[in-house]
Amino acid sequence: MNSAERFLAALSHREPDRVPIHDSVWLSTQMRWQSEGMPADVTLAEHFGYEMVLLRPDLSPGFPTKTVEEDEEYVLEHTPYGQIRRQHRDRSSTPEILEWPVRTREDWLPIRDKLVPDRSRIDWPTLRAAYEKARAEGKFVAFNSHIGYAHFQEYIKTDELLMILGEDPDWAREMFQVQAELVVGLAQIMWDEGLRYDGAFVACDLGYRNATLFSPQTYREVQFPADRLVFRFFRDKGLPVTLHSDGRVKALIPQFLEAGLSALHPIETKAGMDLIELKREYGKDLALFGGIDVRAMADPDPRVIEEEIKRKFEVAMVGGGYIYHSDHSVPNNVSYRQYQHVLELVRRYGTYR
Repeated sequence: MNSAERFLAALSHREPDRVPIHDSVWLSTQMRWQSEGMPADVTLAEHFGYEMVLLRPDLSPGFPTKTVEEDEEYVLEHTPYGQIRRQHRDRSSTPEILEWPVRTREDWLPIRDKLVPDRSRIDWPTLRAAYEKARAEGKFVAFNSHIGYAHFQEYIKTDELLMILGEDPDWAREMFQVQAELVVGLAQIMWDEGLRYDGAFVACDLGYRNATLFSPQTYREVQFPADRLVFRFFRDKGLPVTLHSDGRVKALIPQFLEAGLSALHPIETKAGMDLIELKREYGKDLALFGGIDVRAMADPDPRVIEEEIKRKFEVAMVGGGYIYHSDHSVPNNVSYRQYQHVLELVRRYGTYR
């Protein structure tokens, strides 16, 4: 099987030849690994054999970007979303947002008018080159975008956005709907112009360590309609849809499934997302993508990560419906050799007999 066939089998709840492999790695982790012997002239995907390629259009309102100042540790910059933010040069932490472009509903209106699907939002040379390379290599090609609540933290300070959900749900629902229409419009343009992806990988963080960021009832009222529009757009084309959502989001899974979701990522162990429990409860309807604890990867005793992978694979991979990924991005306390060992174990225990 090639990667596309392997992914599609797993997402369709059929057993491929082995568990598909993909992962996310901090930039600072990559820099550490290069200092420990990883070749610097190849990408992580090439070096480790990752099997998914993401095609992403521009979703921003297109504000001018510029670097305001920088030093050896930090960069201060204007973003295309209208933020001013400071972050570590190696992108090893969450950026500090100093200014947001939306404080009132009136601030939102001119941004809303810019969020219209258009061919100019697509970097055609770059995406076509990535698409052709992925197809030549047999990779699983996915349309990629952000959707819903988490994306609007680009525009609105988090606590203010949460207040809007409770006090002005009509506005929140409008914002999420506009974003959803932008996403499906761009996905259709790309599809019509020959970028025939195999599925979609969309992102919206909706949980933290202990629970969802807001109630399932609020999700139903303000975001569910927009998510359903996005998920069903792809499902109507016969394509699987994966949602990336960090944190403890188990309470939302029934609504995700109702909206048309195919797979959930990254199954964050640290937030109480138990891969084995989810497989037993939802495995017939929902593919699971991730769930391997990065804390076990960093443990100095290699038996810890071996037990983590062996124990979870024995349940999660049965009948298909499982794709390997860390339970979040791999942090820089995991050494190059430790991560090589992780993937050796994934291939050893992830082969179907």
